[in-house]
Amino acid sequence: MSPAAFLAFYFDDLSSIMRIMTKIIVATFYHFTSLEDPTSLRGPVLAKLSSHGVRGTVLLAPEGINGTLSGSRMDIDAALNTLRAFPAFTPLEHKESYAEVMPFYRLKVRVKKEIVTMGVPDIDPLASVGTYVEPEDWNALIADPGTIVIDARNDFEVGVGTFEGAVNPGTSSFSDLPRWLNQHRAELEGKKVAMFCTGGIRCEKATSYLNKQGIKDVFHLKGGILKYLEKIPEAVSRWQGACFVFDYRVAVKHGLKLGDYELCHACRRPLNAADRSSSNFVTGVSCDACIDQRSDEQRARYASRQVQVELAEERGEPHVGKRYETAKKSIAFFNG
Repeated sequence: MSPAAFLAFYFDDLSSIMRIMTKIIVATFYHFTSLEDPTSLRGPVLAKLSSHGVRGTVLLAPEGINGTLSGSRMDIDAALNTLRAFPAFTPLEHKESYAEVMPFYRLKVRVKKEIVTMGVPDIDPLASVGTYVEPEDWNALIADPGTIVIDARNDFEVGVGTFEGAVNPGTSSFSDLPRWLNQHRAELEGKKVAMFCTGGIRCEKATSYLNKQGIKDVFHLKGGILKYLEKIPEAVSRWQGACFVFDYRVAVKHGLKLGDYELCHACRRPLNAADRSSSNFVTGVSCDACIDQRSDEQRARYASRQVQVELAEERGEPHVGKRYETAKKSIAFFNG
């Protein structure tokens, strides 16, 4: 290799490395484990994660931990090592994707009754859960005519993307899913049931619930949709659309590349390019989904807030106001 060719190769490779290193890492994780006193862990977890400068949300509950953190490569590695230093979280596995801008404004560690709310007592994925299916084996399972494929996510998530041929239960929250499963139990008995969700956590509880109801031939996608999109080439994929994620990326595509979605900041619905071309769409104010659900007074407040958001952006500052925090709570956080 000539000196000129070597330099060209070196600097091109170096620039690729620098682009990766300067990207923001988004790490998602969950781990079911018995925590006798999650409240006592909140302070130490918050303090240790804060020392690494990461942002995001971590949920602690008697059934385990669930979280999404964002930061530099060095900070994310340090934060995950810190979490694994807690004996309860040593086996913690995580998934990664990238973001061009920080998807979270701050770090929060919260204590909840469940790390993903199903609302059914005595569901324990540590005791009983469906059979894990690797992404590489998923296509064959769902292509089997004898398999019923169920999307365990909420209806608005399914609208962004789902697997070919999957059943949409049409739920508005995960706590609605047990009722739907009960209503359709006769259709599921004697069949192979394959379930999937964003990151896998909802399927852990949903398949555990089915096992408890006596339906045993149950499978779920290991690592969820995100792991599938990361590992399976688009050319052979059975995924259609994008995958909604619960942060400011809104949606990701194959290879975990950023999708073409934005949130309506009035109703928190994900909007694609066609949605945003509607005459009912006004940035920060309204969209087709909420145009008839909000009053003129509410839209006026949203418009006023949007002005403040744009002014903050011009100054290079994040805008985190009381209304914004209230609206954000309408989407429950989980690594689903």
